Amino acid sequence: MELLYAVALAVLTSCGIYLMLRARTFPVVVGLALLSYAVNLFLFATGRLAEAAPAVLGKAEVYADPLPQALVLTAIVIGFAMTAYALVLALRAQGELDSDHVDGKGDH
Repeated sequence: MELLYAVALAVLTSCGIYLMLRARTFPVVVGLALLSYAVNLFLFATGRLAEAAPAVLGKAEVYADPLPQALVLTAIVIGFAMTAYALVLALRAQGELDSDHVDGKGDH
Protein backbone atom coordinates (compact mmCIF):
# COMPACT_ATOMS: atom_id res chain seq x y z
CA MET A 1 0.00 0.00 0.00
CA GLU A 2 2.85 2.37 0.78
CA LEU A 3 4.37 1.84 -2.68
CA LEU A 4 1.07 2.63 -4.40
CA TYR A 5 0.67 5.73 -2.24
CA ALA A 6 4.23 6.88 -3.02
CA VAL A 7 3.71 6.34 -6.75
CA ALA A 8 0.46 8.31 -6.67
CA LEU A 9 2.22 11.16 -4.86
CA ALA A 10 5.07 11.10 -7.37
CA VAL A 11 2.70 11.16 -10.35
CA LEU A 12 0.63 14.02 -8.92
CA THR A 13 3.74 16.02 -8.07
CA SER A 14 5.45 15.48 -11.42
CA CYS A 15 2.30 16.26 -13.42
CA GLY A 16 1.68 19.36 -11.32
CA ILE A 17 5.22 20.66 -11.81
CA TYR A 18 5.11 19.87 -15.55
CA LEU A 19 1.85 21.79 -15.97
CA MET A 20 3.13 24.71 -13.89
CA LEU A 21 6.04 25.12 -16.32
CA ARG A 22 3.76 25.55 -19.33
CA ALA A 23 3.41 28.90 -21.10
CA ARG A 24 -0.38 29.09 -20.84
CA THR A 25 -2.34 30.19 -17.78
CA PHE A 26 -4.95 27.41 -17.59
CA PRO A 27 -2.37 24.59 -17.38
CA VAL A 28 -0.58 26.58 -14.69
CA VAL A 29 -3.78 26.75 -12.64
CA VAL A 30 -4.40 23.01 -13.11
CA GLY A 31 -0.77 22.31 -12.17
CA LEU A 32 -1.17 24.34 -8.98
CA ALA A 33 -4.28 22.33 -8.12
CA LEU A 34 -2.51 19.00 -8.74
CA LEU A 35 0.44 20.08 -6.62
CA SER A 36 -1.98 21.12 -3.90
CA TYR A 37 -3.61 17.66 -4.00
CA ALA A 38 -0.18 16.03 -3.75
CA VAL A 39 0.69 18.09 -0.68
CA ASN A 40 -2.67 17.22 0.89
CA LEU A 41 -2.04 13.51 0.36
CA PHE A 42 1.45 13.89 1.81
CA LEU A 43 0.09 15.62 4.90
CA PHE A 44 -2.53 12.91 5.27
CA ALA A 45 0.18 10.22 5.04
CA THR A 46 2.02 11.77 7.98
CA GLY A 47 -0.81 10.49 10.18
CA ARG A 48 0.28 6.89 9.40
CA LEU A 49 -1.06 4.59 6.74
CA ALA A 50 -1.24 1.49 8.96
CA GLU A 51 -4.66 0.15 9.78
CA ALA A 52 -5.70 -0.51 13.39
CA ALA A 53 -2.50 1.02 14.77
CA PRO A 54 -2.52 3.53 17.64
CA ALA A 55 -1.46 7.06 16.77
CA VAL A 56 0.55 7.41 19.99
CA LEU A 57 2.82 4.53 20.96
CA GLY A 58 1.97 2.91 24.26
CA LYS A 59 -1.79 3.47 24.06
CA ALA A 60 -4.16 0.53 23.84
CA GLU A 61 -6.97 2.37 22.07
CA VAL A 62 -7.11 2.41 18.30
CA TYR A 63 -7.62 5.88 16.87
CA ALA A 64 -6.32 8.05 14.07
CA ASP A 65 -4.08 11.03 14.58
CA PRO A 66 -6.34 14.11 14.28
CA LEU A 67 -3.59 16.66 13.55
CA PRO A 68 -2.84 15.63 9.93
CA GLN A 69 -6.56 15.42 9.26
CA ALA A 70 -7.06 18.97 10.54
CA LEU A 71 -4.10 20.18 8.47
CA VAL A 72 -5.49 18.53 5.34
CA LEU A 73 -8.93 20.01 5.91
CA THR A 74 -7.42 23.47 6.28
CA ALA A 75 -5.21 22.93 3.23
CA ILE A 76 -8.20 21.88 1.12
CA VAL A 77 -10.04 25.10 1.96
CA ILE A 78 -6.97 27.25 1.30
CA GLY A 79 -6.21 25.35 -1.92
CA PHE A 80 -9.74 25.83 -3.20
CA ALA A 81 -9.59 29.57 -2.49
CA MET A 82 -6.16 29.83 -4.15
CA THR A 83 -7.38 27.94 -7.24
CA ALA A 84 -10.47 30.13 -7.56
CA TYR A 85 -8.37 33.30 -7.20
CA ALA A 86 -5.80 32.12 -9.76
CA LEU A 87 -8.56 31.19 -12.19
CA VAL A 88 -10.18 34.62 -11.86
CA LEU A 89 -6.80 36.28 -12.42
CA ALA A 90 -6.20 34.13 -15.51
CA LEU A 91 -9.64 34.96 -16.94
CA ARG A 92 -9.15 38.67 -16.29
CA ALA A 93 -5.70 38.64 -17.89
CA GLN A 94 -7.06 36.81 -20.94
CA GLY A 95 -9.90 39.32 -21.22
CA GLU A 96 -7.61 42.35 -21.04
CA LEU A 97 -4.62 41.04 -22.98
CA ASP A 98 -6.44 38.78 -25.48
CA SER A 99 -3.82 36.14 -24.70
CA ASP A 100 -3.47 33.34 -22.21
CA HIS A 101 0.33 33.33 -22.10
CA VAL A 102 1.84 33.55 -18.63
CA ASP A 103 4.24 36.34 -19.60
CA GLY A 104 1.48 38.44 -21.22
CA LYS A 105 2.89 38.13 -24.73
CA GLY A 106 0.65 36.52 -27.25
CA ASP A 107 1.31 34.88 -30.59
CA HIS A 108 -1.04 37.09 -32.58
